[in-house]
Amino acid sequence: MIVHHGVIYTVDSSFTVVEAMAIKDGKIVATGSNDQILSAYTAEQQVDAGGAPIYPGWIDAHAHFVGYGQSLYTVDLFGTSSWEEAVERVKQFAARHPEMEWIQGRGWDQNKWPGKKFPDNRLLNESFPDRPVVLTRIDGHASIANNEALKRAGIQAGQTIEGGAILANNGVATGVLIDNADNAVYAAMPAPAPADMEKQLLQAQENCFAMGLTSITDCGLSNSMVTFIDSLQQKGKLAMRLNVMLSDEEENFAIWLKKGPYETDRLRVASFKVYGDGALGSRGACLIHDYTDQPGWKGFLLRSIAHYDSVAALLINSPFQMCTHAIGDSANRALLTIYAKYLKGKNERRWRIEHAQVIHPEDFAYYGNYNIIPSIQPTHATSDMYWAVDRLGTERLKGGYAFRQLLDQNGWIPLGTDFPVEDISPYKTFLASVFRKDSKGFPAGGFQMENALTREQTIRGMTIWAAKAAMQEKQLGSLEAGKKADFILLSQDLMKVTEQQVLATKVVSTYIGGKQVFQQR
Repeated sequence: MIVHHGVIYTVDSSFTVVEAMAIKDGKIVATGSNDQILSAYTAEQQVDAGGAPIYPGWIDAHAHFVGYGQSLYTVDLFGTSSWEEAVERVKQFAARHPEMEWIQGRGWDQNKWPGKKFPDNRLLNESFPDRPVVLTRIDGHASIANNEALKRAGIQAGQTIEGGAILANNGVATGVLIDNADNAVYAAMPAPAPADMEKQLLQAQENCFAMGLTSITDCGLSNSMVTFIDSLQQKGKLAMRLNVMLSDEEENFAIWLKKGPYETDRLRVASFKVYGDGALGSRGACLIHDYTDQPGWKGFLLRSIAHYDSVAALLINSPFQMCTHAIGDSANRALLTIYAKYLKGKNERRWRIEHAQVIHPEDFAYYGNYNIIPSIQPTHATSDMYWAVDRLGTERLKGGYAFRQLLDQNGWIPLGTDFPVEDISPYKTFLASVFRKDSKGFPAGGFQMENALTREQTIRGMTIWAAKAAMQEKQLGSLEAGKKADFILLSQDLMKVTEQQVLATKVVSTYIGGKQVFQQR
């Protein structure tokens, strides 16, 4: 294949822009001017880009591809303006799906409802006295379940759960389960059939290709799910490239530390995902000092310090990356201290902190001193900015969503979305990173603009730096000779469009390994 007459951003070390590229066997052979490539190479398939901007395929450095696929077949609670609206959506969904024993939903956020308080499950119990219902909060770090679901999971008020909380009112469970407290509910649910899982993943893939995503880091999967994904890819059904983080489970450690990393053309398994704390929105993030809007409460770690230390001790003597979710400044400090203990200075292990949302001013240097990689999601800042100051206060917020300060530590930073917690759109990532605004154009002057990234830094974070965070920068992330030909044609150029035009960007076509996987209709 020859692609010519494009504005091709190679995203190489010099951010070179070329006009054409030659591709053979799924890899880029050469890049250059139209005359250089068309005179030196011939190909049966030629793509005249017609002056369209071409970028490396977007790489989401932190998402939940499997979880997103599952969410497409549950109740959509994103954007609900009240608990009553959420329950009404559940009722409508349940009426359309009488065959479903359990009803699941995702996306509610009490911070967007009147009063900003957690609901209780009374309305759910009235509507579903015998059918179990569980609804996951937008961040995935809290759920609300009706009494039938609580009963099947054996959950009662007063139980003590490490790294979790069962909320109660006058000794009666409200149905709200924070972090580890909802594990028993999901464990009680029947496993989906393979045909259903395949349908979910293929729909997720289709949606991602339409956004220009060609590679995704899926954070925290079981061994059985990795095997299932591998089988779909080997059969040629799943084309999406996936860098899988294994979940922090005994079975995964037992199998994979003995087996070692695994890599095919489409799949890489060479890291473990560990959870440090919960989320700021559900007050599960672990803070050094009390929550500003809840004195006497600091959040909590999901496991003991000894557990995180033991995982680090295992992985430092293995080829696997350690990647730990840490949002609060206390959680970040705890994990950074443990990382430092085992990394012992500058290194190329690329251990990661996922989210790195709230950092104490004294702790930023850990990232640079030990080459720890902060894996950030720009749209978290623009989603949380409406209430983050309530949780943290003005002074502590200065160390929150501090993308530029984190970038300065190592000189590079991977960007993701954390979808389905946030929208899958890379263009919302770009807007939030460069202009620090949400899709409504709020706030007028941008949110904490001192931590905005440039356009080039943002594009790198969505391509080559995301690949580097997954140890894949030699294969993916830029359009250079020898690399896989993953690229996208866009309707407009992100390096040139105005702030108001960013979200109007459309993907014209998406290619993986030189093969077209999406074409705008």
